[in-house]
Amino acid sequence: MKEKFDLHKILKAQFGFDNFKGTQEQIIQNVLDGRDTFVLMPTGGGKSLCYQMPSVILEGTAVIVSPLIALMKNQVDAMRGYNADDGIAHFLNSSLNKTETKQVKSDVVAGKTKLLYVAPESLTKEENIEFLKTANISFYAIDEAHCISEWGHDFRPEYRKLRSIIDHINRKPIIALTATATPKVQHDILKNLDILDANIFKSSFNRENLYYEIRPKQNATKDIIKYIKNNTGKSGIIYCLSRKKVEELAETLQINGIKALPYHAGMDSNTRSKNQDMFLMEDADVIVATIAFGMGIDKPDVRYVIHYDIPKSIEGYYQETGRAGRDGGEGNCITFYSYKDIQKLEKFMQGKPVAEQEIGKQLLLETATFAESAVCRRVTLLDYFGEELSENCNNCDNCLHPKKKFEGKEYVETVLETILVAKERYKSNDIADILVGKNTSLTKTFKLDLLEQFGEGKDKDNKFWNAVIRQSLISKLLDKEIENYGILKLTQKGKEFLKKPYSFMIVEDHDYDNEDNNEGKQQGASGGIDPVLFNMLKDLRKKIAKEKDVPPFVVFQDPSLEDMAIHYPVNIEELNSIAGVGVGKAQKYGNEFIKLIKKYVEENEIERPQDLIVKSVVNKSGKKVYFIQSIDRKIMLDQIAEAKGLAFSELLTELEMIVNSGTKLDIDYYIEDVIDEEKQDEIYDYFCDAETDDIDEALSELGEDEFSEEEVRLMRLKFLSELAN
Repeated sequence: MKEKFDLHKILKAQFGFDNFKGTQEQIIQNVLDGRDTFVLMPTGGGKSLCYQMPSVILEGTAVIVSPLIALMKNQVDAMRGYNADDGIAHFLNSSLNKTETKQVKSDVVAGKTKLLYVAPESLTKEENIEFLKTANISFYAIDEAHCISEWGHDFRPEYRKLRSIIDHINRKPIIALTATATPKVQHDILKNLDILDANIFKSSFNRENLYYEIRPKQNATKDIIKYIKNNTGKSGIIYCLSRKKVEELAETLQINGIKALPYHAGMDSNTRSKNQDMFLMEDADVIVATIAFGMGIDKPDVRYVIHYDIPKSIEGYYQETGRAGRDGGEGNCITFYSYKDIQKLEKFMQGKPVAEQEIGKQLLLETATFAESAVCRRVTLLDYFGEELSENCNNCDNCLHPKKKFEGKEYVETVLETILVAKERYKSNDIADILVGKNTSLTKTFKLDLLEQFGEGKDKDNKFWNAVIRQSLISKLLDKEIENYGILKLTQKGKEFLKKPYSFMIVEDHDYDNEDNNEGKQQGASGGIDPVLFNMLKDLRKKIAKEKDVPPFVVFQDPSLEDMAIHYPVNIEELNSIAGVGVGKAQKYGNEFIKLIKKYVEENEIERPQDLIVKSVVNKSGKKVYFIQSIDRKIMLDQIAEAKGLAFSELLTELEMIVNSGTKLDIDYYIEDVIDEEKQDEIYDYFCDAETDDIDEALSELGEDEFSEEEVRLMRLKFLSELAN
C-alpha cells in the first residue's frame, strides 16, 4: 500500500505556499503513485512544482531533462533557496569542470541530491549513462517536452533518443511537461516517450490578463522606443530572430536613454548571466533577446513582451508571449509583422530536407494566418491548442479595433486565372507585375506582355495584388512550390474556387508588405507633415540647388524634407536622425535648413515631438566598411556581391544607402568596364536636368529597350556620389 502524504503541509513547509494552483495537487499525487504523467500547462501555471515536490518526497534522485543551461541554473538556485543543503539540487552539463562534476556525482551517490538537471546532450554521453545506472532514480521529468516533436516550435533531435536512453539506464515513471502543444504535438510526445497510457492533465490556455496586438512593421524601432518611454520603469522583453538585431536594437535603446541589455547564445556566458541577473534584479528594465531567453526565468512582473520579428510558429508565439503578466497583472503582447519576414524565414529553410521544409512552411503559414486574421486573437490561439472560447475576448486589437474588409472575389479570380494562364511558373511579384502591366526583363524575355491579363489590374498597385495573393495563400487557394522556391501553384481548393467562385472578404487597412528598412531613422510621410514648413523647405532646397547648379533631389530627397516637416530638427545631431540624412549631407547642406526650421518653430510657438526623434547608432556595420574598402581597392562589383552572397541588385541597394547617407564612392573603374561611353554621357546628362531621381521615370525617358535598370542605377550612384556628397 502506497504511503499517503499531507501535501498541503509539505507545500507550506518546503515551498512556502498556502495553496496549490489548478491541477498541481492531482499531478503530484499521480507522480507519487508511480504513474506516467503528461502535463500541459501554460507558462506561469506552476509546472516546476509538479516535479520538484515529488522529488523532495520520494526516495532517490529525480532526473530532470531540460534543454537550456540558463534554465537549469535558475531552477537549481530556486531549489537551493528552499533548502539549507546546496546538495539538494545539481545540474550536470558541459559548463562544469572536472572537480565540479565529481562533486555532483558524489552528492548523487550519497543520496543528498533530490533533483539532478541534465541536458539531453549530456544524457547521450556513455560515461553519464554508466554513472546513472548506479544511481537510485526516483523518476524522470522531461521538461519542454514539445522539443520531441518535429511539429513543435523548438524541435531537438536529441529529445527523440530519450526513450531508448531511459530504458538503457533504468526504467522508472516519466512525467512529461510542456507549456505549448497542439493535439498533434501532444500525440507525438506520448508516442515517442512510449507513455500512451499516461494520465493526462491539461490546464486552460486562456490567459485572460494578456492583451494581444499585431502591428505592421513600419518604423518598428521608433514605435518600440515610444512604447517603452510611455511605460517607464516597467519590465519588458523584446524578442528578435537574429543575434545581430539583438545587439543593434539594444544599443539603439541604450542611446535613447532606456535601460536595456542584450541576451543571446553568441555572448560569453558570464556576460549573459550578468545581463539576466540585472534584469531579474531590476537594474535593467528591458532585455532584448533571441528566443533562448525567458525559458524557466521566474520573473512574474514582466509587463510587456514585444516581438520585433514574427516567431516561426504559433506555439513559439504563445510560449514567448506567455512570459508576460505571470502574476495575473498587466501583460501586453505586441508583435511587429511584415510578410517579408515570413518570406525571409521560408528562404532560410531552403536546402533543408523536403519533409522539414514542408513542416516549416505549414507552421509559417499558420503564423501568417494568425497575424493577418481579422478574428479575435484569443479565439484563434485557443482553437489552435484544441480549446474553445465561446465568445470574443474584447482584449485584443481585432476585438477593440475591428479591421475593415471588402469583397475580393473578383480580384482573387483574376489572380488565380493569371497564374494558370502563365502556366504556374512564376512567383508573387512576377504575377503582380503582369497584372499592373509592368515591363520587366522577365516579362520581355518570356513574352508575358502578350498575355491577355497583362495590365488587367493596372488600376491597383503591386502592393495590392501581392496582398490578394498572400490572402489566397493563407486561405489555401494557392500553394508555394518547395523544390523551386516561391513558384505559385493552384491547390485543389483554388481550382474549385475558379469553377464556382464564392464571397472572399479581404482585410483592407493594414500594409503588411512594408518593412522598417532604415532602423533608427524616421521613415517620413507617415502623416502629421506640416504643409507650410514642407513648402518652405522645398523652396530652400530649390534655391540651394540653383546656387550649386544641381537638381533639387541631389540636396535632399522628398522623404527627408517630409521627415523634417514632422520632427522639426533644430541642430545637426537631430538632423542626422532624419531619413536619408547622413553626417556628410548634414554638414554639407544642413545649416541653412536648421536655421529655417528653428526660426519657424520659434515664430509659430511649435511644441516639437522630441520624444519621437530617435537617436540612431552610428553605422559601424562591417559589411558597409567591407564595401567601401573593396571599392577603394577597385574590386569588381559583381565579385563583391558574390563574396557577400548578394544578388547584384541587392548590392546596388546597399551602395545606394551608403551614398545617400553622404559617403563618396568612386565606381568609375567598374562603370568604364560595363557601360559604353555614349550611354554613360546620356544617362548622366539626364540626371543633370531631371526633377526626380526615380529609376522608372529615368528608364521611361531614356528608353527601356536601350538602357537596363542596372546601367541607370550605376550611373545614378556615380552622379549622386559626385554631386550630392
